Amino acid sequence: MKLSDKIAAHTSPHPFYTFEFFPPRTDQGFENLIPRISRLSALRPIAINVTWGAGGSTRDRSLDLAGLTQSEYGIDTILHLTCTNMLPGMVDDALRAAKARGIQNILALRGDPPRGQEQWTPIDSRFTCGLDLVKYIRSSPEFSSHFCIGVAAYPEGHPDNETDEEGSLDILKQKVDAGADFIVTQLFYDSDRFIDWVKEVRNRGITVCIIPGVMPIQTYSSFLRVTKLCGVQVPTKIMADLETIRHDDQLVKEYGVRLAVDIIRKITGTGVVSGVHFCTLNLEKSVQLVLESLHWADGSPIVKNKLIADSPTPLFHPPLPQSDLVITPSSATTTAAIALSSKPTLEVEPPGRGELNNAATWDDFPNGRFGDYKSPAFGAQDQWGGLGINVHAVQSHWGDPTTIEGLTRLFQDYLDSKVSTTPFSSSPLSSESETILDHLKKLTSKGLWTVCSQPAIENVRSTDETFGWGPRGGYVSQKGFVEFFAEEHIVDQIEQKIHKEGNGWVHFFAANLQGECRTNVPEDGRNAVTWGVFPGQEIVQTTIIERESFLTWKDEAFSIWAAWASFYAPDSPQGILLNKVRKERWLVSIVHHDFKRTDALWSFLLDEGDHL
Repeated sequence: MKLSDKIAAHTSPHPFYTFEFFPPRTDQGFENLIPRISRLSALRPIAINVTWGAGGSTRDRSLDLAGLTQSEYGIDTILHLTCTNMLPGMVDDALRAAKARGIQNILALRGDPPRGQEQWTPIDSRFTCGLDLVKYIRSSPEFSSHFCIGVAAYPEGHPDNETDEEGSLDILKQKVDAGADFIVTQLFYDSDRFIDWVKEVRNRGITVCIIPGVMPIQTYSSFLRVTKLCGVQVPTKIMADLETIRHDDQLVKEYGVRLAVDIIRKITGTGVVSGVHFCTLNLEKSVQLVLESLHWADGSPIVKNKLIADSPTPLFHPPLPQSDLVITPSSATTTAAIALSSKPTLEVEPPGRGELNNAATWDDFPNGRFGDYKSPAFGAQDQWGGLGINVHAVQSHWGDPTTIEGLTRLFQDYLDSKVSTTPFSSSPLSSESETILDHLKKLTSKGLWTVCSQPAIENVRSTDETFGWGPRGGYVSQKGFVEFFAEEHIVDQIEQKIHKEGNGWVHFFAANLQGECRTNVPEDGRNAVTWGVFPGQEIVQTTIIERESFLTWKDEAFSIWAAWASFYAPDSPQGILLNKVRKERWLVSIVHHDFKRTDALWSFLLDEGDHL
């Protein structure tokens, strides 16, 4: 059913809501997202959204997920579709595939800025912005009447700062005039500013439904990362509130729920919007708590405890009809029996299969690409499920490398804080990495370009300024590990050294673009590299390194080299160098299991007699 028709027919006493999911990066994550969506669908969203990777990078998984939710589970689905930097014919193929799956709703997006200047890259030149996609769908006899079209809006301005507020409103008006049926906004945390923006939109004569994007805060670090990426302005009070609790992930999550509730109540209470759009990050607990706090969760009624009367017979003076706090022993027995008999039988999965612990909240503290690869949220560093690394424009401080020495210099400059980013690191060096900075510099000076690392620590308080995470009252530990790009002969040396001197303490993975993978980790081995012990909980593992997650990241890592190279002509010195590196270098990940010795990893790799 078209979203515009569903909104028009919406009769619930509370505003409607939609949930946004992204296609997980692994097969296991994909399998575990389906029951998660099923549980959340019991909360009766009016529709769900499935995101689309820029340039069609998630095409197959996006279509598979949207097809499952729409065709097999009967949940009206809105498929996001970007149009820039797409191969010729891909937009038409995607629209036809969506239509064949019964999907009637498209969120028409631009994607990354168009890269028309690189004539050596074949892209569909018909599309340079979201407006072009709206016009194309509405002009097509094949698609026009079938699809309900949504477009994006940015209450605080587009993150690329391509135009001012007036210009953004003009573009939004053009998209609606071209045939858009509804608007979904970028996330925000300043409700007053959003309300003023809606009024400006209405003053422009735009009358279609505006659905505000809401993202409950999950962790302090992810909040900072996403708001920076999206160019969102955060009110001073919210930052001050978070500053006092930023070392307690549980308090941050609880604050995020309360803040989302407050924002939603304010913007819906004014009557400027009739529904909200939740960015779930493929997580479910926070969204469910928000809806329960708003008393909107029709599919998840709140069960109250009742007082069982002493009398075994019905009460002579029964409670008033509106009271549900007292029940007779007979009624209590009957109610319990009915509840137990109607409770669905869960299929018990053997260990290692299905969603970990068969729980809805086992990945409450996700850690991006280092979390459990079975999690639907594995790999997410931004609100669309990406790594938060977007090489859609070459930064001037990366230079135009033409030599291996030039690339080494870029990675060294990053460690020296002379540059704030690299194609593999979207933010400055963390305080945690600074504790092992000398070791990272030594590796990089040898041509081993480090892209990720962590020091070994043992039983540090969870509120520690540098290493802490999770709820307060706990202790966290982690093993030392490092990842870098290296030449094959270095990989040979490392493998030999680990075989001869590792004594079971050192595990490694190494892989190249061609798909070769070397490792000494057992076939089903999984290395917990960061874990925490907290009151009232089992041990929580947030960083896990194993074959599946490493190979998933390997594909991403080498695609970054390809994206960087694509900004230069294939026969240019820069293009030749970057493509050569991509084809010849290996990505290496090394873990030392002796976390009681802070220097164990580094003394093993960089001892006086090393040959690296």
